[in-house]
Amino acid sequence: MSERVAVTPEAAELLRDLWDANGPLMFHQSGGCCDGSSPMCFPDGEFLTSDADVHLGELEIGAGDSDDRQVPVWMSAEQYAYWRHTHLTIDVVNGRGAGFSSRHRPGADS
Repeated sequence: MSERVAVTPEAAELLRDLWDANGPLMFHQSGGCCDGSSPMCFPDGEFLTSDADVHLGELEIGAGDSDDRQVPVWMSAEQYAYWRHTHLTIDVVNGRGAGFSSRHRPGADS
């Protein structure tokens, strides 16, 4: 089976910082529009998963030493039915958090 999820080094660094401040983390991708169109990060267990969700895999965020931290990534089964052939890469960009999948462009007025 091929990997369904990955994390960029920049996102892994941010996730390590979030883990240090909040404890273990998880992602959930619900689908739909607005905020549901992006994977959302929660403290692990804060978003309750069930048989209506598919476990896509684990993000290896490590810490540069012997710490082997992993962040599970879940997707709603309904969304997975559409995206079952998709590979997700968790990344970060500069800018403010917002709905819809917009990207901040350096030099653009916000």
